Amino acid sequence: MTAFTVALVLVVAAAGLLRWRRPAWYWLAFGVTLAALRVLVRYRSVMDACGLTVPPARWRLSLARATNRPIPEPRPPRIRRLRPTRTGLVLRLKLRPGQDVFDIAAASDRLRHSFSMFGVTSREVRSGVVEVRMTGYDVLKRVQMPAETETLPMRVPVALREDGSVHYRDYRAIPHALTLGATESGKSVYQRNLVAGLAPLDVALVGIDCKQGVELFPLARRFSALADSPDSAAELLDSLVARMADVYRLIRTQQRITVDVPDAEIAADIWDLPDELRPTPVVVLVDEVAELALYATKEEEKRRDRIITALVRLAQLGRAAGIYLEICGQRFGSELGKGITMLRAQLTGRTAHRLNDETSANMAFGDIAPDAVLAAIQIPAELRGLAIAGDASGGWHRIRAPHTSLRQAVNLCNRYSDMTPDLPELAPFRPTTELVPSAKASPATA
Repeated sequence: MTAFTVALVLVVAAAGLLRWRRPAWYWLAFGVTLAALRVLVRYRSVMDACGLTVPPARWRLSLARATNRPIPEPRPPRIRRLRPTRTGLVLRLKLRPGQDVFDIAAASDRLRHSFSMFGVTSREVRSGVVEVRMTGYDVLKRVQMPAETETLPMRVPVALREDGSVHYRDYRAIPHALTLGATESGKSVYQRNLVAGLAPLDVALVGIDCKQGVELFPLARRFSALADSPDSAAELLDSLVARMADVYRLIRTQQRITVDVPDAEIAADIWDLPDELRPTPVVVLVDEVAELALYATKEEEKRRDRIITALVRLAQLGRAAGIYLEICGQRFGSELGKGITMLRAQLTGRTAHRLNDETSANMAFGDIAPDAVLAAIQIPAELRGLAIAGDASGGWHRIRAPHTSLRQAVNLCNRYSDMTPDLPELAPFRPTTELVPSAKASPATA
């Protein structure tokens, strides 16, 4: 009995230590089993208390009265599958007649308390079937990406969602995106994860960093073109517009619109072209868009209009030509001038880290998900990297990118530097990777 007591105490102490220091290990070792039992045992009573049951069918009531049996209890949604994951549980439910997916979504917070889980989210898989994802611990406190992720062309994992799933940046589904974040909000780390995910892919990276290149130039070995000032950015964007026109001419000549070619083989973008003819897709990263929109003189105003016009053209027409935009900035508002709201309308993906003003949050989500605006401005300063991600469908998630240092991103770009394509249109903007000699100290004056 003494040995059993000692062993039990050691197990409980180990479980408590794991839950405190390593919640993921605790979940896999103890939490997943306890949570599954808790859900199965409490399921019917919890659903009844949350108002997620329906009265029994009339024929069952009539049969109970005719046979003098007890009245059947209300019926909760039927459990189709209970699947444990590395971060929680996935419950797939079959709704009863008269129930709606919004009923489950509205009761998410009550389900979280009743099942003693950290978070509960739901989504409709198909008509009448709802998937409820429950997390057993705060997966965004210490982000650990899964060892294996789905690999598809132009689709990279960049962060972890609050429900434990991976957040992907899929350029073929969402061609252009806007990423906002105040200083020290984690926006640069998100950008590094994006570059790190794109580095092993067959893609050309183009950067515009008006802070003299301090953010993107360390990654220069993997970039096909870089601009570090508004003047060079204007010329670079004009070259991209010219490349876009050349790609469209190529697609037009290779459309294969003849009577003996099936419709499915007619080319409408670069992904319909044969592999040997397909141009290299280009991802354009703009580090601080406000620097491109500000001006103080008439000449700078002309340059600004030229830049914004080129960005709007690329956003409107660049998808089929394989040119994708990643617009980043600390501030994004209509006061940046004409063309800004037109540019925003073309940026389907929206990601907002901690912001200093509500106007930027409204520019990010006001037109697609108004309820995400409040979530964006409530991100605490101590949670660097936490962000709200949404798209034009109106859905949004809390995400957090794993911490990637600048040295790690540089090492990864250097490893895949041989995959950097040479684009003739962008050759004048190819960054030099030679070491810059350190400045000598100026001699002391007498």
